[in-house]
Amino acid sequence: TEQYPQGLGPTNAAILDQLPENCPRLAKSGFSCRAAEGFDAGLAAAGRRQVILLGQEAHVCVMQTAIELLGLGYRVFVVEDAVCSRLETHKLNALTRLREAGVSIVNHESVIFEWLRDAAHPHFKTLSKMLR
Repeated sequence: TEQYPQGLGPTNAAILDQLPENCPRLAKSGFSCRAAEGFDAGLAAAGRRQVILLGQEAHVCVMQTAIELLGLGYRVFVVEDAVCSRLETHKLNALTRLREAGVSIVNHESVIFEWLRDAAHPHFKTLSKMLR
């Protein structure tokens, strides 16, 4: 999702270049991702019950999204080293609140290696080199 792109600007091109071509960009003015038209339907269509969140304003957009998704029965993971806030204290407060609410706070390496599951995975060497 993109928070008010007509006023704040679009997603950074370096990030967009890493996304699949068919990845939708959903504009929103509400803080939760669920405020973006099509978000709930797209998430439901994916058929997944776990959601990994990252992005800006951990204490606002990320937190509101995570708490709303928890309320809908999703298992929510926030990647602590892939979220930010303008003030570090706001980020730390958000991560504490999220953990207390039942969100799993994880880091990017944990996510990658959980997806790989085994050093025999065909992408293991490529990804492990990128992490060094």
